[in-house]
Amino acid sequence: MTTSSKQPDDWALLLSVIDGPLPEIAKRFSQFLAPRIAHDALVIFTRECTGRPRKVAGRTDIVERVTVDELEVVKNAVDVGGPITMTARVAGEQRRLRVVRDATDTLLVLIPRQETARLPDLIDSWFALVAMSIRHRVAQASPDYLAESRAASSERARTITQLTEMHESTLTSILGTLRSPDLDDRTARVIASGSASDALIALRSVGDADRELSEESLDATIDRIQTELMPLVRHAGVDVEHARPPAAGQSLPGETAHAVRAIVRAVTAAFLAQPTPARMRIGWSADGESLLVEIRDHGSGKVDGNALRRQLGGRLQALDGHLDVEVIDDWGSRVTVRLPLDSPTRSPDEPLVSTLNPRELEVLGHLGMGKRNKAIAAELGVSESTIKFHVTGVLQKLQVSSRSEAGLIAVRAGIAPPPAR
Repeated sequence: MTTSSKQPDDWALLLSVIDGPLPEIAKRFSQFLAPRIAHDALVIFTRECTGRPRKVAGRTDIVERVTVDELEVVKNAVDVGGPITMTARVAGEQRRLRVVRDATDTLLVLIPRQETARLPDLIDSWFALVAMSIRHRVAQASPDYLAESRAASSERARTITQLTEMHESTLTSILGTLRSPDLDDRTARVIASGSASDALIALRSVGDADRELSEESLDATIDRIQTELMPLVRHAGVDVEHARPPAAGQSLPGETAHAVRAIVRAVTAAFLAQPTPARMRIGWSADGESLLVEIRDHGSGKVDGNALRRQLGGRLQALDGHLDVEVIDDWGSRVTVRLPLDSPTRSPDEPLVSTLNPRELEVLGHLGMGKRNKAIAAELGVSESTIKFHVTGVLQKLQVSSRSEAGLIAVRAGIAPPPAR
């Protein structure tokens, strides 16, 4: 009885973990787990967030040294499921870890304070909810996701800092070697040459990591979407043909690559929801300025084009993309997506918008459309006093003093449509 009486509290607390800004989700999950398993560090690793695949909480001397390459090694060493205990190199040292790899391919890494510490029985279920929340937030292209994705710049700044420190250490070592009175010229040159070679190899490795955080090849994007669609189309018994572009080597901005995968998943799911799904063809092309994806089927022509436009409108607007839907009864459907290859200009409001929780984002959208508290309350099915409370929170977080200022931010962020002219 004791266990069952606590479970509702656990699940209620878990809601506070997923109800908040995406960049801080690791910290909230760490706080949730702290009473259940004491840990020095927690890392969530997901390629869903192209800008910041590492989400960390805990001791800075550990989490600031955790690399993407280390996490990839850990992920590849474990199967989906868990939790498991393993030893692996993380933050530059061999450590005893507790690891969960979710079905969404999201990885949880915990560094417990005691090597004998056991994970809670429900850890995989709790993490599944957190991982699904991350994927849902990214798929909806909410403003906090865009701020998170564009936080790639902070990851690259971290990479550059590491690179600067490494070069400073290398140059000091080389100069010390060349100036050493205890070494002859030949020995000094050999040692200095070895130090320079090691630094060059490390430089190339850091450069590769930087590019990996900021872009993805079109071939890799197509390969990944094929893998992601496999469970969907296998269940439906539908063949999907991917027509690749004739020219290889095109690179996509990270957020564009993720956007197009999310869009193709959504369109495929809509096609498969028809009464008689049929063969699909996904054509890919890039002309140097934009990416064009054409998704066709020869089904019943019952795809709900308006629902697709509503579902994908926020993401397309945020990335300056365009969607066309053509549906013909008993003939088939065609969806055409065009996304610019240049990353959209970042709005100065994004860091502030990313601090809003999902309900506050809803309220902000209505403020952007000029609605009053009574109308918003009726739309969302809550009391007017609740809306007043949320509006106050929105104004404080956005650091503005009026509803009109908040509404302008909503329009600039793509949360609300621009006013009709």
